[in-house]
Amino acid sequence: MISVEEALTKVLSLAGAASPETLSLDQAAGRVLLEPAISRMTQPPFDSAAMDGYALRHADLGQRLRVIGESAAGHPWTGTAEPGTAIRIFTGGAVPSGYDRVEMQENTQRDGDWLTITASSRDTYIRGRGCDFSEGDRIEPGRLLSAADIALLAAMNLPRVTVAKRPKVAVLAGGDELVRPGETPSEGQIISSNDLAVAAIARAAGAESEILPIARDSEDSLRDSFARAQDSELLVTIGGASVGDHDLVGKVAESLGMERAFYKIAMRPGKPLMAGRIGQNAMLGLPGNPVSAIVCATVFMQPLIRAMQGLPDETRRFRARLSAALPPEGGRQHYMRAKLKDGEELPLIAPFDNQDSSLLSVLSQADALLIRPPHDPARQEGEIMDYLPLFH
Repeated sequence: MISVEEALTKVLSLAGAASPETLSLDQAAGRVLLEPAISRMTQPPFDSAAMDGYALRHADLGQRLRVIGESAAGHPWTGTAEPGTAIRIFTGGAVPSGYDRVEMQENTQRDGDWLTITASSRDTYIRGRGCDFSEGDRIEPGRLLSAADIALLAAMNLPRVTVAKRPKVAVLAGGDELVRPGETPSEGQIISSNDLAVAAIARAAGAESEILPIARDSEDSLRDSFARAQDSELLVTIGGASVGDHDLVGKVAESLGMERAFYKIAMRPGKPLMAGRIGQNAMLGLPGNPVSAIVCATVFMQPLIRAMQGLPDETRRFRARLSAALPPEGGRQHYMRAKLKDGEELPLIAPFDNQDSSLLSVLSQADALLIRPPHDPARQEGEIMDYLPLFH
């Protein structure tokens, strides 16, 4: 068995270079920027008013001023700023050359065309040209585009950007015991749930996921399923990767030329995990126990999908205080389903008592995976531990 860290390194090495596509901004949120975005604009493109009020010269403070014009957003005043004058200005309006401050209207009193400044603000209330960004400024690639990024790109006058294509992920559950939700299982059968969960986790990481028909416990059925996944960059199988007589996934994958990166890791839940490559496509073989499959998809599949889009490996670990003591840990890294609640400095984390890898009811209540390294000693209440957030 290899360590989780070594396994993750090998899994990430399966990611090829991200494939580019050009999208309009209304389609680009949640995608990874693949080429630099270079601004075509300076923002603001002119000195603009940050308040409704009057534009004037600092040197004229204390004088009664004559109002000679008006500037509103989209309707600039084009006259000449003369000593002893002011113009009415509105937020976003261009401040004419020659005026160096805007006094907000609350600090003024107007009588016809004459203006008296009743109080002077410390701020000039002028947003200088280019104070936000300038023409030629860049947004570098490798960034997952947020709504704020889309707004910035639009303000830069960039109608389209080059982003990474969403990786195509095929999810395959196998076993004669499985039937689809809504069907009536025969004796000895169960409902297939893992493929639905794993496909949802893949989509959350930015992939296009396809759930393949359930493969039966025969080599021919598995070969047919593998053929269906040929157009996918990543095939994720669930179950059938252990060492039982009916665990045929590894055997069929190897007959198709799979280059196996590893098999089995020092991790619980999730010891029987397989990874490798078939031709140009990556493959992950997840365990069949529901919790094991979901935990392994979170720890390994999601980072791989991110890497396939050009994102760096940034496994986000958080810290919390134990709300109860824990006994010593065994030789495998343990991802314990846990519940978080608010604490004074850090959140408090409480692992569930029952960590059986088949219990979806426990996993559905958990919002974190408490990480215990191999051979972790006994822990006392209040100690600080690492965790991964779940389903956020």
